[in-house]
Amino acid sequence: MDLGLSGTTVVVTGAGRGIGLATVRAFVAEGARVVAGSRTVTPELAALADQGVEAVAVDLATPDGPAALIDAAGPDLAVVVDNVGSVHPRPEGFASVTDEMWRQTLELDLLSHVRTLRAAIPVLLARGGGSVVVIGSVNARVPDPLVVDYSAAKAAQVNLAKSLSKEFGDRNVRVNSIDPGPVATDLWLGAGGVADVVGAATGQDPAAVQQGAAAAMVTRRFTRPEEVAALAVVLAGDRWPNLTGAAIALDGGFDPTW
Repeated sequence: MDLGLSGTTVVVTGAGRGIGLATVRAFVAEGARVVAGSRTVTPELAALADQGVEAVAVDLATPDGPAALIDAAGPDLAVVVDNVGSVHPRPEGFASVTDEMWRQTLELDLLSHVRTLRAAIPVLLARGGGSVVVIGSVNARVPDPLVVDYSAAKAAQVNLAKSLSKEFGDRNVRVNSIDPGPVATDLWLGAGGVADVVGAATGQDPAAVQQGAAAAMVTRRFTRPEEVAALAVVLAGDRWPNLTGAAIALDGGFDPTW
């Protein structure tokens, strides 16, 4: 199926690994020019340079970082996949989360998205429209005290996407979000990831934490980053021009109320 993405300019944030890297590869496969923002240009990202990927080393948690990335894409920008984010489990509970921890979470998991889209949407409007795909989280609607600050930031992020879809929908800018559950990336499964932190706090083997998380999904497995990337490509494509304001759960049936 031709999604109309060949030759288009796409920005992907948080592109160095995990969902972001998978998303870069998915758009490359569609023939897009990808401007990939990452705090560090990983070897995996650098290896895509001969396939139309322009890697930009940028700290998106800084006030000026997001606009610099959008500027690098130029006036032909057509798609933004706003993926950057991080999570830090708080096994000691709400009272242990300091103001500085809240600031760090909100800077990356909310304000970086505000700044990216504030810079990108005028460019999309100037070219006659475009598509924004925000990578949210199932925690936007399933609050979890283990990640209380992350959950709050993701709820705000997904709400932001819905608000922008309403403001700019009549000017041909579509804004949708994907809300994954646990994904098989380093954020969950790598050294120092969620499974490691929770295991250390509870005296469990990290493998048991992983198994427990997988068991909470009706599919009994983590989502693969390539699945999130494939959905982002579909949402960005031009086959469904009236699809905007959607928040699509990709969580293996974790949240049965949605």
